[in-house]
Amino acid sequence: MSDTEGHDLDSNELSPEQRLKPQDTRLINAGIVTIHDMETLRACVAYENANQQRVQILRQLEERATEIRSQDD
Repeated sequence: MSDTEGHDLDSNELSPEQRLKPQDTRLINAGIVTIHDMETLRACVAYENANQQRVQILRQLEERATEIRSQDD
């Protein structure tokens, strides 16, 4: 089993709301850092767009997407 496969299980344990709703930015940052697959990341972007629309959070999600894509290469 590769690292990515192991991370898929972990990253799917939290819903987008659980990752992005806390008021504590450290918890939000931790929720974003622990995203390891594009499906979860897209769900978080959709949640953020539908609810808070915080530019800073969307930028962090975009940066995380870039990191995930670079790991897939």
